[in-house]
Amino acid sequence: MPSGHVAAQYRQRRRQVAVLLARLPMTRHAHITRLLDRGRFNDRVLRQLGWAMAFIAGAINAGGFLAVHRYTSHVSGVVSGMADAWATGEIRLALSLLVMLCCFVVGAMHSTWLILWARRQRLRGGYGVSMMEEALLLLVFGLLGAGLSLHKGLFTPPTVMLLCFIMGMHNTIVTKLSGGLLRSTHMTGIATDLGIELAKMSYYNRERHSRVAAVRANGKKFRVYALILLAFFVGGVVGALGFKHLGFGFTLPLALFLFLLGLRPAWYDVRLRWRWWRGRRASRRARHRQLAS
Repeated sequence: MPSGHVAAQYRQRRRQVAVLLARLPMTRHAHITRLLDRGRFNDRVLRQLGWAMAFIAGAINAGGFLAVHRYTSHVSGVVSGMADAWATGEIRLALSLLVMLCCFVVGAMHSTWLILWARRQRLRGGYGVSMMEEALLLLVFGLLGAGLSLHKGLFTPPTVMLLCFIMGMHNTIVTKLSGGLLRSTHMTGIATDLGIELAKMSYYNRERHSRVAAVRANGKKFRVYALILLAFFVGGVVGALGFKHLGFGFTLPLALFLFLLGLRPAWYDVRLRWRWWRGRRASRRARHRQLAS
């Protein structure tokens, strides 16, 4: 056991290290998390992306139901249905739902791989690359959906498998970007957070001079989650009407919108790499000139 003097020095050293770490610049992930914890949801880009992705998810989920007769944006009902089918002996239905679950998980894995690969390559547009690929897959679903729906593979139509894969990618983007604080494809957590904030709003702080802190609602957080829920609902209405009147062709504007969302961060990386390549080429030319002279 260390002596009292050594232990005091050890505690002092730990405090110094903690102070130095606190002075380091925060990454975007830590910044967003800290803002949410402090109740100052001021990241405008993240809020706008959350609303846009929730709108697209609602459109794909509701419209996709009219096209393939399955809700594919969340897996809670899939797991419950799989358990019911297994208990009642409907093995084929249980296997079909299991395939849907696996496709959703693999889609989430694939999107995460893209983001991690881009990060390892020092690219800032990993999320944009994932969104652009998702847009292309959504376009494939729209172009080939009518033909693919006539076939069945692994107990499940390929259209359903593709939509589950796309939704897995879709939910991963916002989840990774916000550090797990926001979701875009299912509203269970959003509705729960809204209920929590509503409870705080309706709570009456009877003892104003109590030593316990008064209950205060987070108004900005409530508005963010309420708008995400509203965007999902509006997207569902638009998607249902679009698939009803246009069929699989309605995926074209959705894919275009999603592609444009992902194009900006990806294009930023392209410009940075182009400038780096031009600078490196210019430095090589200058070095050759010095050697030649």
